[in-house]
Amino acid sequence: MNLNSYFSNRTFLFSFTSMGVFPTIFVLFLFFTLMCPIIHAAGSDETGAINCNIQESACTQSLGDGTVTLDIFPKPVKAMADLTFELILSGLTLTTAPYIDLGMPGMKMGPNHVLMKPSDQKHTYTGTGIIVRCPSGRTIWKADVTLPGVGSVEYVFDVIY
Repeated sequence: MNLNSYFSNRTFLFSFTSMGVFPTIFVLFLFFTLMCPIIHAAGSDETGAINCNIQESACTQSLGDGTVTLDIFPKPVKAMADLTFELILSGLTLTTAPYIDLGMPGMKMGPNHVLMKPSDQKHTYTGTGIIVRCPSGRTIWKADVTLPGVGSVEYVFDVIY
């Protein structure tokens, strides 16, 4: 079966026989070339500008009138390992426990939530989770920390595979 007879077969989803094979391939190429940047731009920032050196120390960001500090243990922070996430709040009052959504900048991923619980230390919350290994080999991850009723902050950091 040659290529023309394959594309002229009515079982093919779209019948492009009036155009021929090569113009059809060219039109599809142009379509995906022009649409991919538009579709890709709909996601979040792909550059994933790292704003947290979690391998070295905890990271602190301002939120409203206070600060949120994120730390991850053990160090070095590696993918596919049980990790402990710690949040320390300063100048912020919560009525509901915070949570962390883990993901990769610019990629839509399935949910990876870290539920935080109050620890023995005042204004400190801890939770456990796993950062999975990305098949693409990318090592930049983000932690979206949400404090219900207060707001959220995003930490972007590098993980070791």
